Amino acid sequence: MDERTMEAGFSELKKHLSNDTLLFQQETLEYYSHDETEDLRFLPQAVAKPATVEEVSTILRICNEHRIPVTPMGARTGLSGGALPVCGGVALSMERFDKILNIDTFNQQVLVEPGVITQVLQEEVQKQGLYYAPDPASRGSCFIGGNIAENSGGPRAVKYGVTKDWVLNLEVVLPNGEVIWTGANTLKNSTGYNMTQLIVGSEGTLGVVTKAVLKLIPYPKYNLLMLAPFTSAGKACEAVSAIFRAGVTPSALEFMEQDAISITSAFIGERPFDFGDTYAAHLLIEVDGQDMDGLMKECEVITEVLEGYECGEILFAESQSQKDKLWMLRRKVGEAVKTTSVYKEEDTVVPRYHLPELLAGVKEIGKEFGFRSVCYGHAGDGNLHINILRDGLSDEFWNDKLKEAITRIFLLTKKLGGTISGEHGIGWVQKEYMSLIFKDSELDLMRGIKSLFDPNDILNPSKMFPKMGKL
Repeated sequence: MDERTMEAGFSELKKHLSNDTLLFQQETLEYYSHDETEDLRFLPQAVAKPATVEEVSTILRICNEHRIPVTPMGARTGLSGGALPVCGGVALSMERFDKILNIDTFNQQVLVEPGVITQVLQEEVQKQGLYYAPDPASRGSCFIGGNIAENSGGPRAVKYGVTKDWVLNLEVVLPNGEVIWTGANTLKNSTGYNMTQLIVGSEGTLGVVTKAVLKLIPYPKYNLLMLAPFTSAGKACEAVSAIFRAGVTPSALEFMEQDAISITSAFIGERPFDFGDTYAAHLLIEVDGQDMDGLMKECEVITEVLEGYECGEILFAESQSQKDKLWMLRRKVGEAVKTTSVYKEEDTVVPRYHLPELLAGVKEIGKEFGFRSVCYGHAGDGNLHINILRDGLSDEFWNDKLKEAITRIFLLTKKLGGTISGEHGIGWVQKEYMSLIFKDSELDLMRGIKSLFDPNDILNPSKMFPKMGKL
């Protein structure tokens, strides 16, 4: 940024925006300098809180003309640094876009602004007997817009898919201020390139979403939840693929190794269900649907499968209270680990049959390099969250040597047919590893798309793509 050009741009922004929309107070800048990625902080020069599409358009147009970086922000619950204003400029908070504009019960769709909290949307459509399934662990605080930017998943992605599978159409403001719709409010669309799916998962690098049309389905009337303990974490992972091969598709199938449960129980101040410390891992398994008899039969099949994988006595949640406690235990793991130690979280995903090999490889790499890891995740779709704890590791190891270990984990993931992010995105902290997964020509195609949308590179710059050349 040229300083004089930037000052001129901010002067013009002040002419078009009120004092409560464009903010420069130091306390505000610090508040918007971080998300949930490690302990990283980057100060913007200003924070903008638009409330209308016209204001978003004005901000982007002026910033584009004056080459001022703009970092779109939602609730800042991300774990890859996608909302970090690493180049300064304007932090563009979408928190005032917080309205559910229309729930269309006839077509089973909802028109929503990006600042709506995911759980709030789920609860509102449920009142109409409808279901929006994507539910990240942070669903009680994360925004729909952030879910779209990161293509978020969550526990129920195994049956219902991730955010991209629920987005029909998007209103998007381009970096030059132009407002477009990306598709149509239809369940199928073969008209031109699929720009809707291009925007989903683009991490705020191509445009700013201001409205979204999401599909809905009838709310499942019933669900059953079980917690299964295993003497071997590897056996627990092996059982995952076997459940699907037996003909059952759970609505959720979560893996937690013992350390994850112990740390989280201490964090929440209770151990909802005590299997003791003799087990190495647990699977949290949910089935849902419209027919209770059918669900009971699915649980019987699952139980028979688990018996072949060194499974202990299975706990069936008998009440909604028990279900809530089990889900709280699972959803709080990431937050609990963060209070235990400085850590780095990797979001690996492989075809589910290879999950045991991935887990074993991670533990072996940990032994070789001397770090402790806490693993958990969405086992049903092969998504393993690997929390590498700093504990007493030296600055030299943490800042330099650990990168080699993470590279080894990612190369193993690739060898197993997987990739380096299942739902957290690439953002700032993972971008240098992209060259492990993609050839230079493939990365150049992505850079070309970015350049076409944003030729001046103002929108969330320095994210997703590594420097030219190999890692």
